[in-house]
Amino acid sequence: MSDKNGVVGGVCMAHAPQFFTLPESEDKDTIERVRRLAAENGDKLKALNPDVTLIVANDHANQFLLHCVPSFAIHRGKQARGEFAGRDFRFDVESEIATDLVRYLQDEKFDPAFTSTADLDYAFGIPLTFLEMTGPVIPIYINAYVPPQPRMERCYHLGQAIDRALHAMDVRAVVVSSGGLSHFPGTDRYDSPATEFDLTLMRELSAGNLRWLLSLDDKRLDDTGNIELRCWSVAAGMLGERVPDAVSFDPSWHHNYATLAWWSEQTADKTAPHYAAIAADRVVLTEALHRIANDATARARFAADRGAFVAELDMPSAEKRALIEMDEKAFAALGIHSFVTFMAQLQLDLKA
Repeated sequence: MSDKNGVVGGVCMAHAPQFFTLPESEDKDTIERVRRLAAENGDKLKALNPDVTLIVANDHANQFLLHCVPSFAIHRGKQARGEFAGRDFRFDVESEIATDLVRYLQDEKFDPAFTSTADLDYAFGIPLTFLEMTGPVIPIYINAYVPPQPRMERCYHLGQAIDRALHAMDVRAVVVSSGGLSHFPGTDRYDSPATEFDLTLMRELSAGNLRWLLSLDDKRLDDTGNIELRCWSVAAGMLGERVPDAVSFDPSWHHNYATLAWWSEQTADKTAPHYAAIAADRVVLTEALHRIANDATARARFAADRGAFVAELDMPSAEKRALIEMDEKAFAALGIHSFVTFMAQLQLDLKA
C-alpha cells in the first residue's frame, strides 16, 4: 500500500453458523468454497503486514440484550474468547491500541462502550478461523439486532473516524467485517432470502461504490434481511471508495453468502476534472474572461478593440495572445476554468 498506516486492506464475508455446525441441509461444496476463498483472502491480508486486525461483527443478542445494548463496543482486554459448536475461540487483543482508539473516538464525538471480558460469538470466530488470521486483533461489536440500532450513516462515519485514528497513531491495520447477506433467522421468512436485492448490492459494491450502503435506511435493511450490513458499513468507512480485488456470491436456501476483499495498493485518481481549480497564477486572465462573460461594458470594450483591452492587463504574452484570439485550446493548456471560457465565448457570440 502507498500509505504505511491506517486501514490498508480488508474483507467483508458471511459468518453463518452452518459453516461450523454442517447440517445435512447445507451444500458442503459451497461451504468448502467459502472456506477456501477465505483462506486465500487471509493470505493476502497477512501479506500486507498489519500491526493489528480489526474484526467488526455483531453480537447475536447473546450478551448485549437487556442490561446494556451499546451501538458500538470495543474490546480492550488482554484476550478475547468465545465458544460455538464445540470450538473455542481465543485471540490476543492489541489492548493499548484499543484503549487509545476509544480515547480518539471520544475526541471525534463518538462514545463507544468498551469491554475487557465480553465473549466472542461465531460472528467473530468463524471469519477469523476461516481467514486463518494471525497476530493481535481488536474486536468491535456493532448492535445489529436490538432496536434501536445505529443508522448506516453513523456506522460509516465510525469507520472513517477509526481510520483517521489509526493514521494519527501510526498504526497499520486490516479490517475483517462479517455479516449477511440477506437472511431472517427466527422468522417465517427464514427460507426466503432477498436475492434480487443482494445481487443489486453486490453490483454496486463490486464497482467500488461502497457509499451505496448509505442509501439504505432502517426499513430497507429490515425488509431485505440485511440488518448485519451495519458491520459492512463500518468497514466501508474505513476503506473508502475502493474496487475490491475479489468478489464471490453463493446463494443458499436460507442465506446468501457473499465475500468482498481488498488488498491491492490504493492509487490516487489522477484523472483531470472537467472544471479545474482556479490557478493562482492565472487569476488576471480568469478575471478578464469573467468580466467579458458578465460585464456588458467590459464585453463591449473587448469586442470593439481586443488589443487595447488586453494591453491594460498585467499578464504574460502567451495569456494575452490566447485572450485576443479567444483560443479555447490555449485556455485549456493554461488550466483556465472551462466554464468561464465557455460563458465568455457564449456572450460574445450572442452580441455578434
